Amino acid sequence: MTEVLVIGAAGKTGRAVTRALLARGVGVRAAVRAGSSSAAYAGDPVHAVPVDLVSGTGLLRAVAGVSAVYHLAPNVHPDEVEIAERVADAAVAEGVSRFVFHSVLHPDDASMPHHLRKAEAEKSIRARIAGATVLRPAAYHQNLVDAAQAGRIAVPYSPDARFTNVDLDDVAEVAARVLTEDGHDGATYDLAGPERLTVAQMAAEASTVLGRPVAVERIRLEDWVAGPGAELDARARDELLAMFASYDRDGLVGDSTALRSLLGRDPKRWREII
Repeated sequence: MTEVLVIGAAGKTGRAVTRALLARGVGVRAAVRAGSSSAAYAGDPVHAVPVDLVSGTGLLRAVAGVSAVYHLAPNVHPDEVEIAERVADAAVAEGVSRFVFHSVLHPDDASMPHHLRKAEAEKSIRARIAGATVLRPAAYHQNLVDAAQAGRIAVPYSPDARFTNVDLDDVAEVAARVLTEDGHDGATYDLAGPERLTVAQMAAEASTVLGRPVAVERIRLEDWVAGPGAELDARARDELLAMFASYDRDGLVGDSTALRSLLGRDPKRWREII
């Protein structure tokens, strides 16, 4: 194994996957937006390359000579399917057959339009690279850690909805394994954590672990729209509102069996991450 291309390397998932690969002694080629800084990788054996995922500019150069590609699309991007096709086509053109796509738990859930784009992207990638591996992670523990440590978890959906949240570093460890080890061609893995917890239960457990109160609060949707949602375009905002409604009904739960098997140990629990 020489070098792995990580698409989406600047985000928290991409950085975690990069760390996991480096820990295994694998070089990383990090796809970054043209004109952006690669200072985050200073001192690491990481080769940053500029890529425009929307136009495809720089993709062939980024893929050339790598051993594998890890593709993580920008969050709720409207062109996710087309981007996945461009990346997969570049991999095929450069003879790279080991391809891992970072999807999402329950991509076929029609109540969440951005999940359906993940499902379509999976199909498009597999049509081009039959042996591609698909990872379907649950929501991360880390999404709520800062709020818990600050003493207040506020969410725009029911605090009683259940989730099987997963540790980001566990997901990254699995990604590094399937990118560097044989036996995963064509596989699809759900990566869910080992506990079904409501946000209210997470707050209570965080209170115990931290030794101080951690409150839980439901944000009114109109307040979310006027606050964090105001920074989004209308399409992305509506898609996240649909996700919150889905969480109200069903939460987001999965089976941890595949993750436990791939790690060779128990996945990390919420209390271990706080």
